[in-house]
Amino acid sequence: QVQLVESGGGLVQSGESLRLSCAASGIRFGSYAMGWYRQAPGKQRELVASITSGGSPNYADSVKGRFTISRDNAKSTVYLQMNNLKHGDTAVYYCNAILLNPPIVYWGQGTQVTVSS
Repeated sequence: QVQLVESGGGLVQSGESLRLSCAASGIRFGSYAMGWYRQAPGKQRELVASITSGGSPNYADSVKGRFTISRDNAKSTVYLQMNNLKHGDTAVYYCNAILLNPPIVYWGQGTQVTVSS
């Protein structure tokens, strides 16, 4: 059974930091690209950051310079370090795991991040 379990969300003030974690089980973690998405109320889910199986990161323009994605294959965990948080970062943050061949996508249940202004 595949599970992606996010943790680390919470309520912070603008300018503060949070680190999200996503622990995966039931998959060959090192073979998957991993991503963090977010969905704010009334908005579509959007990509925040992703990291390839080889460790190459990619970021949405809105978070470049503030967020850092990393992975620990030994722990089957992907992280999202979020610094200098802004009110606009408020959303539910979801982790996903992607395998291209065959095409498979798994999603976590999400963790709420609320940034007060």
